[in-house]
Amino acid sequence: AWIYVAVAAVYIIIQAYGSAVLSAQFFMPVKYKADHPDSIALTFDDGPVPGKTEAILKILASHNVPAAFFCIGNRVANNPALTRRIHEAGHLIGNHSYWHRATFDLQTADKIGKELRDTDESIQQAIGKKPNLFRPPYGVSNPMLASAVKKGGYTTIGWSVRSFDTVIKDGTVLKNRITRSLKGGDVILLHDYSNTTLEILPDLLDHISSVGLKIVRVDELLNQKAYV
Repeated sequence: AWIYVAVAAVYIIIQAYGSAVLSAQFFMPVKYKADHPDSIALTFDDGPVPGKTEAILKILASHNVPAAFFCIGNRVANNPALTRRIHEAGHLIGNHSYWHRATFDLQTADKIGKELRDTDESIQQAIGKKPNLFRPPYGVSNPMLASAVKKGGYTTIGWSVRSFDTVIKDGTVLKNRITRSLKGGDVILLHDYSNTTLEILPDLLDHISSVGLKIVRVDELLNQKAYV
């Protein structure tokens, strides 16, 4: 009996790992890094956030670097002008679900698909383009999500450097976490609303330049189509 228990435990652990670690590609293909010696990509999740996103855009413009913004659909619908501003500044806009609730991945494939379509519609109304790139909320995946992504024809984008800027409050700690093993081909995960990210972003961009790395949009780095 203990053998069956052990096998079941291992199965559960493997399933949990596959669900929680997006780059494991357990349930679906994920683009999360590139074989590129001198370029990286910046990505910002959970926007647009009035008062914060504008500050990020100003810093990016001052350094003349592009980024990708994986936006929440209802925030796009509530802030279409800010969404257009992101797009018109030359940055990419991707799909990051409509509500970004903690129960997002517990829905049926049909309900997940509706969230993705609703987000597409909000983005399309704001910028006139339908996104091709999708990033799962919390980086969680499962068969229901994989089914919805496949049916919608999305390319799933992950990351190779997770900043944890939603919980790290010390700017020095955050910058060190991001830069300690940074290398060409990396995709960095950041968030629009993080005060710590806003604090370190200018220094982070200077550091990236100083070590000879170029920042490009994630669609260029991963050689993927940004919009349908």
